[in-house]
Amino acid sequence: MNIFYTPDIAGSSYTLSEEESKHCVRVLRMEVGEQIYLVDGVGGFYVAKVADANPKRCRVEVVEKQECYGKRPYYLHVAIGPTKLIDRYEWFLEKVTEIGIDEITPLESFHSERRTVKQERSEKVVTAAVKQSLKAYHPKVNEITPFKELVKLPFEGKKLIAHCNEGEKVLLKHAVDPGENALILIGPEGDFSIEEVELAKQHGFVEISLGESRLRTETAGVIACSTVCFVNQ
Repeated sequence: MNIFYTPDIAGSSYTLSEEESKHCVRVLRMEVGEQIYLVDGVGGFYVAKVADANPKRCRVEVVEKQECYGKRPYYLHVAIGPTKLIDRYEWFLEKVTEIGIDEITPLESFHSERRTVKQERSEKVVTAAVKQSLKAYHPKVNEITPFKELVKLPFEGKKLIAHCNEGEKVLLKHAVDPGENALILIGPEGDFSIEEVELAKQHGFVEISLGESRLRTETAGVIACSTVCFVNQ
């Protein structure tokens, strides 16, 4: 199944971007009359046929549309400290998109080893994962945000912070209910500081554990996402 990301689609006729046109015509060798599939990133899943196989401006005609394709009954936002090695952070972006997530925020905190992330590159990684995993919803990818700012933002749902500091914590699988929105904070490779955990608690965050194993940052992010997905199955 050949999926193309078309966020600005409207009406029954659409011209693919130059990059997507090249992939469609030159790489996949699609010809006039052949069937392809489009997703708009907000739940629209389209069946279309190639009308003009131009490698720079490939035009397609929509023959069928499904709304809310693959819509989940909950909203998941994961804010995570980007890893020092950017490929590990991009692996996280790819995997959580495949599993199912709504919003991702790279988080700058006290122990952060990486304080800059290329927004355009992150978007490309997520878009590729959307297409590969047949998702009709494109996660929102935010700019890197300071921890102190993010914990103060309003959120309609359960607010959770995962960390490895000593103290009593609730297992994530027991902290969220099916259909419940969740915002989960995952610390950098040096974890959250005690002061950051306390600040989060002051703003309504609940301390959670992801299990007995000590996980890498990117692994913890994927486990958090998959756990919420499992709870909702």
